[in-house]
Amino acid sequence: MTPKPPTNTSPPLLAIQAIGKDYTATVLDGVNVELFAGEVLALTGENGAGKSTLSKILCGLEQPTRGGMLLAGQAYAPTSRRDAERHGVRMVMQELGLVPTLTVAENLLMGRLPHRLGWLQRDVLHAAARAQLAKIGLDTIDPATPVSQLGIGQQQMVEIARNLQDDTRILVLDEPTAMLTPRETNYLFEQIAHLTARGVAIIYVSHRLEELRRIADRVAVLRDGRLVDVRPMAGMSEDDLVQRMVGRVVSDLDHRPRRPIGPVVMSADNLGRGTAVQGVSLELRAGEIFGIAGLVGSGRTELVRLLFGADRADRGSVTLHPEFEQKQALPRDGQAQAAIQKIANTPKPATAAPRTWQRGFASPLQAIAAGVGLVTEDRKSQGLLLSQPIRINATLSDLTAVSRGGWLQRGFENRLVQGFVRTLGIRCRSPEQPVGQLSGGNQQKVVFARWLHREGRVLLLDEPTRGVDVGARAELYGELDRMALEGRALLMVSSDLRELMAMADRIGVMSAGRLVAVFERGEWSEQSLLAAAFSEPGGRPSTTPSTSSPVTA
Repeated sequence: MTPKPPTNTSPPLLAIQAIGKDYTATVLDGVNVELFAGEVLALTGENGAGKSTLSKILCGLEQPTRGGMLLAGQAYAPTSRRDAERHGVRMVMQELGLVPTLTVAENLLMGRLPHRLGWLQRDVLHAAARAQLAKIGLDTIDPATPVSQLGIGQQQMVEIARNLQDDTRILVLDEPTAMLTPRETNYLFEQIAHLTARGVAIIYVSHRLEELRRIADRVAVLRDGRLVDVRPMAGMSEDDLVQRMVGRVVSDLDHRPRRPIGPVVMSADNLGRGTAVQGVSLELRAGEIFGIAGLVGSGRTELVRLLFGADRADRGSVTLHPEFEQKQALPRDGQAQAAIQKIANTPKPATAAPRTWQRGFASPLQAIAAGVGLVTEDRKSQGLLLSQPIRINATLSDLTAVSRGGWLQRGFENRLVQGFVRTLGIRCRSPEQPVGQLSGGNQQKVVFARWLHREGRVLLLDEPTRGVDVGARAELYGELDRMALEGRALLMVSSDLRELMAMADRIGVMSAGRLVAVFERGEWSEQSLLAAAFSEPGGRPSTTPSTSSPVTA
């Protein structure tokens, strides 16, 4: 999809005028921006810059403290999401709004279910749902399927399909491709092209800069709640865009050497659960990052859940090896490092021999006790207690480390958390701020903080940078580097091939529940990884992916 230059000869479809929003602090301040019919406006900035807040104001989910908006020249002040939708303004949010107990068809046509004499016309419902799904290439999904049975990537596509309505005038897409395959992303971009061709305006919020350069006509950059730049996307490089977002140069990791590796820390032998994961064997070594690539539905997340004991395997085993020796932690923030060192110096019983768990760990608690941690892909429902403060969430993985004799050492805990807030650059009022009030990227940093203070042997990371801006990614990558250099073994699942190619020492590729290939650093290419991801269990390629596809496999 080639962006078209906006003509700007007609009046703007939407005019945002001096919009401001205050909570206990100002999160938006005097934002002025125009949106024209038929254009794609990229809205970007660091986590906490105000992108989501501005999007929610536009879609009636938040009310501005000051300023106003005009829609087609008329005053526009939606009081709810439904009110905004009546004006043709819709939003696909990072947090899915689907009802898991309802079917795909019922979610797609919620509020406008076809009925006659009070009876639901299921044949009409399913036909309309199939037509809606076909718009974005989801022909294989049965509309009668409960949403709870779909993978998170498929749920994301259903959420997008639900908002592709004929009466849409403005569509806000907030990180829409975070969990999509290249093929699904291409279908989405095709739909965006169709929508803009008939005059629909798109606000596209994303941290995937290659996507913004691919589809956006203009880019608006927010920094600390202020609009710092609006300009045509044509001719803008990724480096230029990053510097405008974060105000500094972010290092390039593409050409880093392979890390030195140590002994095997954790291994899986013929691990499987139904057809989701089939006979996977792998080794995680001290000091390396082992990446896992694959399409949505290939079994990546299911494998991680088996390794962590969140699901119980039907067959196979997981082994922890005693040759592991934790290196001294590397310098971080002074308070954080002092607290970490205190934890590291606490005597722990030595393991004399390899320990094997048939069918894997019985529970996450057993995995954590063995020194295995998990950064989940779904931080809101599985990774965080949103109503609780940063302090509690950050130390939840190891309360014994901040306790003595059964009593919480509150001062020690506070120093530890304050150190991590500074180290990770968590934007917050204080460690006592509820996590649910933070931006998505800052929430993810809190998840990381939880495992930084614990002396773990293995860290499993499932989409660890989903919804995280490039500046915050660089900070998180730095922490992953420190963990590897300290001797931990890391397994990293990501839908972003560029991320895996930058960070991993080895990359394993999943397809149809099997680990079909493992590449060493220097041996892979984007094309070889995609070819393996699209291969069938026997190794035969099922589809040849387009080389122009965004790197989201």
